[in-house]
Amino acid sequence: MLGYDMFMQGQAASKDSTKDKYEVHIKKAPGIFKHTMNPMVTMSSAVGIKFDGGVAVASDVGGYYGKMMRFRNVDRFIKVNSNTLILGSGDYSDFQYIKDVVEQRSISEQILNDDFQMDARSLHSWLTRVMYNRRSKFDPLWNNLMVAGIDHDNKPFIGNVDMLGLSFEENIVATGLGLYIAVPMMRAAVEARGDQPLDKAGAVEILKKCLEVLYYRDCISYDKIRIATITKDGIEISDETRLPSNWEFATKIEGF
Repeated sequence: MLGYDMFMQGQAASKDSTKDKYEVHIKKAPGIFKHTMNPMVTMSSAVGIKFDGGVAVASDVGGYYGKMMRFRNVDRFIKVNSNTLILGSGDYSDFQYIKDVVEQRSISEQILNDDFQMDARSLHSWLTRVMYNRRSKFDPLWNNLMVAGIDHDNKPFIGNVDMLGLSFEENIVATGLGLYIAVPMMRAAVEARGDQPLDKAGAVEILKKCLEVLYYRDCISYDKIRIATITKDGIEISDETRLPSNWEFATKIEGF
């Protein structure tokens, strides 16, 4: 019996060795595929401007796979509370992660039940730490975030945080190609008004014009947009609207 048992064990071992010989084993370092090495589905430019008593921000609703518009109804707004909003650009999956982190932070604030909520300036400062922390781990979140709202002094606030944790606050903010096209347009529009304060309707029209020009000039842009305005009375986010466009001039372009 002992000899028979040894024979059977040998047969089983030979079968295992034969199985292993043809089996494919994939070995990888832990977590090697967990980092966003390159953005996949991305969001294009966003623009924002302060007006008398509030802030207006706008963007298109496209999600782009390279230069191809893969999705046509991407939600780029994160409504944090009644007076604070985040508008994102860059990789959409990382933006969804940021949305989850911000929502968890908001829940933590609400659980305390101390009648305190994070205002726009506080959220902007906190997001710089979040983005810089991930950058320091060599695993950045590939996003450029626009934080808009009302601060604790009831003054309009708009700031920018990039993927490295670099941040600034300004009266006019844009991301993507909007930094080079929309910002000069918004500055010129504000300067043309002189001492006349910019109202809500004027700010919305300026943003629409900027996005219209970006639709002509930026190869990853869409003519359906959404605009959000934030005042001390709350946040208003518009439905999708289509920008006016006229491509008749394209027939006169030569040399390409």
